[in-house]
Amino acid sequence: MLGPAPLAEAPRVAGLTRQADRDHAKLVAAFGGEYRAPSMKALLSEAAARIVPATERPDEAYQITILDSPVVNAFALPSGRLYVTRGLLALANDTSEIAAVLAHEIAHVALRHASARLELEARSALVSRVVADVLGDPGAGAQVRDQSRYRIASFSRAHELEADQVGVKTLAKAGYDPYGAARFLSSLGRTAGVRTTPGGKADAASPDMLSTHPGTSERVALALQAARRIGAPGLVASDRARYLAAIDGLAYGEDPANGVVRGQRFIHPRLSVAFEAPDGIVLENTPRAVLGSSDDGNRRLLFDAVEAPEGQSLAEVLRSTWSDAVETGSIENLDVSGHPAAMATSRGKEWTFRLGAIRIGSTTYRLVLAARSKSAESEGAFRHMLDSVRQVPAEEGRSLRPLRVQAVTAAEGDTADRLASRMIVPDRPVDRFLILNGLERGGALTPGERYKIVVE
Repeated sequence: MLGPAPLAEAPRVAGLTRQADRDHAKLVAAFGGEYRAPSMKALLSEAAARIVPATERPDEAYQITILDSPVVNAFALPSGRLYVTRGLLALANDTSEIAAVLAHEIAHVALRHASARLELEARSALVSRVVADVLGDPGAGAQVRDQSRYRIASFSRAHELEADQVGVKTLAKAGYDPYGAARFLSSLGRTAGVRTTPGGKADAASPDMLSTHPGTSERVALALQAARRIGAPGLVASDRARYLAAIDGLAYGEDPANGVVRGQRFIHPRLSVAFEAPDGIVLENTPRAVLGSSDDGNRRLLFDAVEAPEGQSLAEVLRSTWSDAVETGSIENLDVSGHPAAMATSRGKEWTFRLGAIRIGSTTYRLVLAARSKSAESEGAFRHMLDSVRQVPAEEGRSLRPLRVQAVTAAEGDTADRLASRMIVPDRPVDRFLILNGLERGGALTPGERYKIVVE
């Protein structure tokens, strides 16, 4: 528990406390559980202990939980529970940056943003129900509901900007570098440019109309303005070395138990299955499927498990799980490393789909390779991928280790390219190295200074 204790006379509402505990447990479970990192937890606790007295509600109490998730995220509950993911911790580069994240989330709690949003949502739902039910006009009710969604989204974006501004002021008051907020937001925006998103890259500068967050470029600009009103850069010395020491060895990326991507290979130890994607396709492991895409978007990949009734042939699996027609005569039954398999073709106006199904034990897996080209090359690439599907021996699964952040010291002559070549990442190692370290392309490394890389 951080910050001063609540007032002694404050009543304790047991029901609300139990509900808050249940919400906490559900949230932690949804994000992979709690991640144990004592040195980082101590650093976060120290930062929060400095930030809370600098807020307008210094009597609030907070608890921090590190979530075992590779996504870059942080959020707060009205109860005063703060959450940061290990993915976010890996992205930050000094204590001022991570303190900026905490100050932003604490501002949400202190400003009662969650309560205000819930009140607006409830009011919007009530108005919609009155229009639809009482006035007998469901169409108008739906219109009010849609208008409310836009208003709530705008309301939430305004909250984010307000929390940013209050957070920068709190950051400076607590003795941290007010420019840390803009630095972290800039790194956050740059991660969207290298995020593996089959079908296109996310654009952090142009959020969806219903996004609850403003564009990152807007947030960076406003955070810089707020910091400049406080003073010039360099007001607070960087403690980058201390922060890197705290995250050295931090787990990075997905938990191997949930499947890992290693270059063109995907291995899932718990399901005991693996396959190899064609060259040029970048893989992304999602909760429901493995997705892949080429840089130009002309080739897409899907690998997942499908429900198949007992006794159903693999040819029928392909027909029943694919929404378009399968070409007559294209279905071929075959054997892949001792496992029954089938492959077929489906053609659309622009795309050709190579479909495959393979049964390993009691599980049926499906593969789809989509290509804008109808060339034999795509057919050969698909057959190679299907042939690569295999059962993973238990000892191989146990040998997989999570990736981790390693802080290394730059030697004389080291460059971003040289250190990036040591990284184990799905693609664009130099870009990922630069973003991970808050560096710009073309900048020289400083001999003797430590930098983050990702290793096994």
